[in-house]
Amino acid sequence: MTDLLKKEKLMLLGLIATIFAYTMEHTLIANGRSLAFITAVILIIVIIGVAIRVAHHAEVIAEKIGEPYGTMVLTLSAVLVEVIILVIMMSHEHSPTLARDTIYAAIMLDMNGIIGLAALLGGLRHGEQVYNDDAGKTYVVMIMTAVGISMLVPEFLPTDKWTYYSVFTIGIMIVLYALFLKMQTGRHSYFFHYSYADKNKLGNAEEHSTHASIKPAIILLIIGIILTGALAEVMSTVLNTGVKGLDIPPILLGLVVATISASPEILTALKAALANRMQPVINIALGATLSTVILTIPVVEAVALITGQQITMGLTIPQTVMVVLTLFVGAINLNDGETNAIEGMTHFVLFATFIMLSILGL
Repeated sequence: MTDLLKKEKLMLLGLIATIFAYTMEHTLIANGRSLAFITAVILIIVIIGVAIRVAHHAEVIAEKIGEPYGTMVLTLSAVLVEVIILVIMMSHEHSPTLARDTIYAAIMLDMNGIIGLAALLGGLRHGEQVYNDDAGKTYVVMIMTAVGISMLVPEFLPTDKWTYYSVFTIGIMIVLYALFLKMQTGRHSYFFHYSYADKNKLGNAEEHSTHASIKPAIILLIIGIILTGALAEVMSTVLNTGVKGLDIPPILLGLVVATISASPEILTALKAALANRMQPVINIALGATLSTVILTIPVVEAVALITGQQITMGLTIPQTVMVVLTLFVGAINLNDGETNAIEGMTHFVLFATFIMLSILGL
């Protein structure tokens, strides 16, 4: 039991923070904006800690069930965390652009931040890093399709047509993802594999022992997701109080949500890249991007339709330019089965540009 508590100290901290936050929520809000803002920052850090443990247990499950199911567990757990936080924040204070900004930020983080940093650092250490080019091509073309349908076309839709197109988007995203799952787990599953000469597993051998039971990992994964939702409930309330009246660009709230869900993926991807395994990086970064667009948007739009909220999914002009640039550069860089430091730097420069535009409120 003691060993378990030591390993799960981040989860335990999350539980303690949840109890404290719910007990003191009204006091924290009533004592001014500064205290509420500091509390929100602390809760965001705790949520990231819990999310890291959620990702760890997803990794354990993934390693036991193998590919391509492993990558699905990793990406879906991250997307589930993102959806929970996003829906909770939307329910507390309606922001028509929060969902759009979060998904846009997630695309930039996954495709430019994760791939850029991983390919840059991995390339500087190992030179050219190989992966299955079928994976890159398949992911990028599906991301292009999903983003185009759900975030580029809505820019040109009249407001009175939004409801009809939203219902269509929900249905077509479900169909697209169902086909992708069938392909990923069926005859085209080899697209997402690459056989490396070094068979050593990443990470701690004791923690990822194949002889251990999968049940504890599943239970702790579920507990972690529940804690994330509970913490997000209070975090959303105190954050709204803390930033009220401040001139903060709306995109920064979306960036907070995207960062929380992407933080475990960043650590996993960097560890894989530094171990000269680019395939997990491609699977994680592009898989998370696709899952975010293709799963989060239908959930958010369904919630908006049910609650009667009006949301904006069409990108702004600067966002459109950044997404088109990202997809264009990704289509070129990720079609030959090799990455290098130069390709990594191109994505990282795009990510830095996204951060600069976010600071400017664009």
